[in-house]
Amino acid sequence: MDKQHIIFLHGLESSSQGTKATLLRQIFPEIIIPDFTGSLDERMTQMRPIMGKERDWVIIGSSFGGLMGALFTCQNPLYVRRLVLFAPALTRPFFSEAKLPVVDVPTVIYHGIHDTVVPLAKTRFLAGRTFRNLTFHEVADDHQLLQTVQRLNWQEVLGLA
Repeated sequence: MDKQHIIFLHGLESSSQGTKATLLRQIFPEIIIPDFTGSLDERMTQMRPIMGKERDWVIIGSSFGGLMGALFTCQNPLYVRRLVLFAPALTRPFFSEAKLPVVDVPTVIYHGIHDTVVPLAKTRFLAGRTFRNLTFHEVADDHQLLQTVQRLNWQEVLGLA
C-alpha cells in the first residue's frame, strides 16, 4: 500500500509535533500529519481537501482526532480501508447523538482502562453499534496511551504486514 494514504489525526490539545505524531513519522516517513485548529466543523472542513478523492485511506485518530476519523469513515466508508483509533472521543454529541450508518470498515480501537477523559464503557458501546468489523482493545494505560503506542507492531495494526 502507498504510504501517502496513511493519515494521523491528532487530539484536541495536540498537534503534528505530539508524541504519537513524532513516533508515527519515524515509522512511516511519508505519513500525512496535518495540524488542525478550531471546532469540529472547522477541523472536518480542513480535513476534506487533504483526503481529496483518494481511496484506500488508513486513518489513525487519537481522542478528538479519533472522533474526526470515525465521522469521516461513517460519511465516506468507501474511501477508508482501515480505521485505527486511540481513546476516540465518540462520547461527544456529534457522534453519540448522531444517526450514523453502520459501517463495515475494519476498525481497531485501543482504550486505556485508566482513561479519565473519555469513558471506556460508553466508547465501547458506541463503537460496537457503529462499526460492524470492530476489534476493541482495553489496555492498562491512561488517555494518552503512550505506553501502548510504543509497544505496538504498527505494520500489523495498520494491516500492512
